[in-house]
Amino acid sequence: MIHGLARRHYQVFLIAAITVLLAGCTGCNRQESDKDVMAKVNGYKILRSEVDKTYNSQIANSPQKPTPLEEEGARLNILRLIIDVQLHLQKAEKLGIVAPEDEVDGKLNQAKAPYTKEEFDKKLKSLGLTEDEYKQELRHNITIEKLLNKEFASKITISDADIQNYYDQHKAEFNLIEPQYYLAHIFVHAPPSGPSQASRSESDAQARKKTQMIYNRLESGEDFANLATKYSDDVDTARNGGELSPAPESTLKSLDPPTWEAIQKLKAGQYSNILPVVNPQSHQQAGYRIIKLIHKENQGQRELSDVQQWIRNQLRGQREQLLRAAYDEALHDNAEIHNYYAEQIVKNVGQK
Repeated sequence: MIHGLARRHYQVFLIAAITVLLAGCTGCNRQESDKDVMAKVNGYKILRSEVDKTYNSQIANSPQKPTPLEEEGARLNILRLIIDVQLHLQKAEKLGIVAPEDEVDGKLNQAKAPYTKEEFDKKLKSLGLTEDEYKQELRHNITIEKLLNKEFASKITISDADIQNYYDQHKAEFNLIEPQYYLAHIFVHAPPSGPSQASRSESDAQARKKTQMIYNRLESGEDFANLATKYSDDVDTARNGGELSPAPESTLKSLDPPTWEAIQKLKAGQYSNILPVVNPQSHQQAGYRIIKLIHKENQGQRELSDVQQWIRNQLRGQREQLLRAAYDEALHDNAEIHNYYAEQIVKNVGQK
């Protein structure tokens, strides 16, 4: 993830659609036809309507209609995700793990904070969600996070010897051949709200207004990381206070001139003015960002003390990833799963 800023420069405007998963076993007591049930997870029926809702949300702002093959692939991936989420929720229920209501309400209030009620309702509508469905999604996310933390994340330990060994084995990688920048950003998405120029202008104006509000609060002395966590639309970095992956100078130079120029003017701890984010493929404006320079590393060999925390985070991330994969595999092995949609795709091979 060395080139995080360059990658996010054209990816960050793509806000992942929220997967709508209904609580418990909603719909299990209704009479559905076989074609309505796309999969079963330990008896829980995953309905076509659940998959359709997420799929339609994902393609809502797509510039072109997916091909039939792309549509099948997208629906299959969505179904796999819902299966995994159901496995996690069922495991959490067995262990008595629940999301505290005050924590769910807190997350909901954070999501609402930048908007008026009308604006937030409009945002939910664009995603095809009601507020209750959105709140349920928050509840599921918190529950799964607590499950994974209890099952393995909280048990991971990284020793000083682990860090020393990693440094010794990768010492050459810590010899910087060019300056390295550590940046954070707050990104505000400006989704196209309709085909007309007026609707696009309205969406852009709302994004600009939200970004200006954030900038004003920064100017009033509020913490950049806290504001990023609360308001940034880049979900991958918001949880880390907006922090991006370290980026070498050559990567930053390849960005659009206004962004690179703004970064060059920053000293450690300073943040930029409001900068436009342009999709390099469509050349359309996708939102706004504020960039902060955390610090800059000059070229040359970095000592262990300089990279110790980075190595610790790297090792923890690697172990969490491995344990998550093994944990999910074990859940699948111990579950009764029927993926009727996947079976149908295989059955239809050669018939199209």
